[in-house]
Amino acid sequence: MRKPFIVGNWKMNLSLKEAVQLAGDIKSESAGVKNVDIGICPPFVFISSVYDVIKGSSVILGAQNVHDEDGGAFTGEVAGFMAKEAGCTYVIIGHSERRHVFGETDEFINRKLKKCVSIELAPIFCVGEKLEQREAGKTNDVIGEQLRNGLKDFTADAAGKLVIAYEPVWAIGTGKTATPDQANEVHAFIRDVLSTEFGAKVAGDMVIQYGGSVKPDNIKELLLQNDIDGALVGGASLKADSFLSMIKTADSL
Repeated sequence: MRKPFIVGNWKMNLSLKEAVQLAGDIKSESAGVKNVDIGICPPFVFISSVYDVIKGSSVILGAQNVHDEDGGAFTGEVAGFMAKEAGCTYVIIGHSERRHVFGETDEFINRKLKKCVSIELAPIFCVGEKLEQREAGKTNDVIGEQLRNGLKDFTADAAGKLVIAYEPVWAIGTGKTATPDQANEVHAFIRDVLSTEFGAKVAGDMVIQYGGSVKPDNIKELLLQNDIDGALVGGASLKADSFLSMIKTADSL
């Protein structure tokens, strides 16, 4: 049975003081949670400080991105092994903002996914369509292409080490969200693609998160869907009360 995985993506937000406080609140207030895996992904410059707060707890630390190379002339970039040495277990790869703001291609994302798996830094691999693609009826085409290109040359064993996050680009930071049925339909399609590529066992075991404007008032209905196994939470993860509310809702289901 898949265990729900709720991850907070803090993006480029918070001061050091606020990040440490938020991490501490999440650690202390989630101590009794047993049925949910909890992760937080702070900005790079706060990772070590946040790790010092949460180490020894069940809260998992993640990075928001890494490069595909181990080192070199890549000013401003961070290698996967660096994030891992700083305490990260997971890393978000292929987030829509990396694709559409910073121009990351499927091929680059594929290289980053391979690098992360090779060093045992577990990727949260994001896929999602734009509004115009959904309106044109191309959601499955776009998602299928992102999955197949991103996981090109992966073995079933390697693919099984990933978490997938479906994040409709049109529902990120817009206040819009896919209905539970709409989200689950795409999640089921993702699982079908994974089953075709890597087998039913890998697909059935893989956690697929939803990541489009998830909030305390919609997370229950989303998580009650058969193929939605958690959430990649943006803005609502920046306040301890809202993030913990979602965790506790998931824990109660």
